[in-house]
Amino acid sequence: MRLQPEDTKAVITRMKRAHGHLAGVIRMLEQGAECEEVLTQLAAVNKALGRSGYALVATGLQHCLATEGPNGLDARKLEKVFLSLA
Repeated sequence: MRLQPEDTKAVITRMKRAHGHLAGVIRMLEQGAECEEVLTQLAAVNKALGRSGYALVATGLQHCLATEGPNGLDARKLEKVFLSLA
């Protein structure tokens, strides 16, 4: 399924924010920041990206339900997508 850019705008914004945050983490490492501080920020980036994935799945699920109805969902495919984020 392909989603339209207007459907994924919030997810893209979230991912761009995480991208900027990751750039900050890289700068921290390059500048010799404390390991614990870097790991805390890296964990935050990781969580932000994970949430982006779940937001994308939710958007796709809403799209499928709206266009195809509940009978149009492929349960195995949906399970595979969720597990890919685990």
